[in-house]
Amino acid sequence: MMGFFTVRRLATIVALTAAWVGLWGTISFANVAAGIVVATVVVFSGLGTSGQGSVRIVPLLQFLKLVTIDLVQSTVGVAREILTPTDYTEEGIIAVPVPSHSKNHLLLLTIAITLTPGTAVVDADPDTGTLYLHLLHLERRNETVAHVEALAELACAALPVGDDLSHNDGTEVSA
Repeated sequence: MMGFFTVRRLATIVALTAAWVGLWGTISFANVAAGIVVATVVVFSGLGTSGQGSVRIVPLLQFLKLVTIDLVQSTVGVAREILTPTDYTEEGIIAVPVPSHSKNHLLLLTIAITLTPGTAVVDADPDTGTLYLHLLHLERRNETVAHVEALAELACAALPVGDDLSHNDGTEVSA
């Protein structure tokens, strides 16, 4: 019976129950009990999970660090653009093909890129794995393409799926 209730499943049930109670805004016996029931049904029905994949902590932290640095630097840059009287922007839209093994992470890349001011994903083609980005500074095109590729590599390393799972570096939490 304990094999049925793995540590990961129990942790997921606790996290989902906490989210349930948080959404209701009141800690009560009824909310906690209902949260446990809903979380247990979700976990054991397999809703939303493919049963494949893993999380690698070190690359995930590196990915989050890079996105945080991007957020701070681009916020300062956009604020500087707003506060200076002269417009130094040269806006444009570019197509950035992401590596083929990164297509499973297109949504994560879209969110990470759009989160930072000055750059936004205006379209994503999942068939070709191409992101269309609006840049505030078109002269930074090559730098942006290289940066998107670095984000894609970190996303693949942090959240491997399929064939990427065989490259285990010892910091993985399997599904």
